Amino acid sequence: MNSNPDIIRIATRGSALALAQSNAILEQCRRAFPDRVFELLVLKTTGDKLQALSPDQPDSSLGKGLFTKELEVALLDGHAGLAVHSLKDLPTELPPGLKLGAVSRRADIRDVLVHRGPKAVHPGFATSSGLEDLPQGATIATSSTRRQAQAGHVRPDLQFVPIRGNVGTRLRKLADQPEIDALILAAAGLQRLEFQIEANGALTGRDPEKPCPPHLLAVVLSIDEMLPCVGQGALGIEIRENDPALETICAALDDPDTHACCLAERAFLHAMGGGCQSPVGACAQLRGDTLHLRAISYRDARVRQAEAAGTRQDAIELGGRVARDCLKGFSPDN
Repeated sequence: MNSNPDIIRIATRGSALALAQSNAILEQCRRAFPDRVFELLVLKTTGDKLQALSPDQPDSSLGKGLFTKELEVALLDGHAGLAVHSLKDLPTELPPGLKLGAVSRRADIRDVLVHRGPKAVHPGFATSSGLEDLPQGATIATSSTRRQAQAGHVRPDLQFVPIRGNVGTRLRKLADQPEIDALILAAAGLQRLEFQIEANGALTGRDPEKPCPPHLLAVVLSIDEMLPCVGQGALGIEIRENDPALETICAALDDPDTHACCLAERAFLHAMGGGCQSPVGACAQLRGDTLHLRAISYRDARVRQAEAAGTRQDAIELGGRVARDCLKGFSPDN
């Protein structure tokens, strides 16, 4: 148990991105509850340890919950009151006694294609290269089956290799390893680590202690080119069930619109029977009071798409309905 019950500890992983995300939640807590004491509890998860031991191991081999288990143990043991996760990493089935207490306001949900620029002596790329502009047979480093499936559908000639490590490590690998032509990363992660895409397409970093490797270019992929991962761009705050004090804190952290969208997406993923590494993408958006959900699946030889709309109160039912349509092979183009 927490030896000082007056301190509310926020459990987080120790990666640069996790710390940036958790520090943002920490500041929200302190602003909303200035009379309470909050601090971070930094933990190394099983997934972090496996990454360090086997950097070339694809993400899909790590299983569910390996980036969340230690944080959840801290919640159940009372060592922490809140746990901050990238929502896309949080399994749709949580351990007994825990629940998703809040979902932060969503950042950019899109993916970003990063590649070396002309000064890196790679003449095959144009300054504004997207997937369609990549050279024939280009190699993209990504361990995401969703990204591989969607990029490969657009460009069957592309080659894919797994890559591990934090964002900075992946960017350095791209800059230093000529056998890698490009990366696909989440826009939200780049933004939270203070990377930005300049008007000329150059990727730059604002943190002088963690500079961006030179001569990298980036282009944001539209959701029509690549549907995001379920929960991408949002942070999930996990807490113990039946704890009114923690629920009060979560009420101040929660963004109801994002929460409704992510409920629909997570219900879709759950009904599809997959985890965060399933080759599926989904995007829910609110248009007025109507919740729209579109999804894509590459779980078998065929591309299966579905979309539907409903009310935010029916977010979970909407996710299940879109999953059933995907499983039946429904496509709006049929």
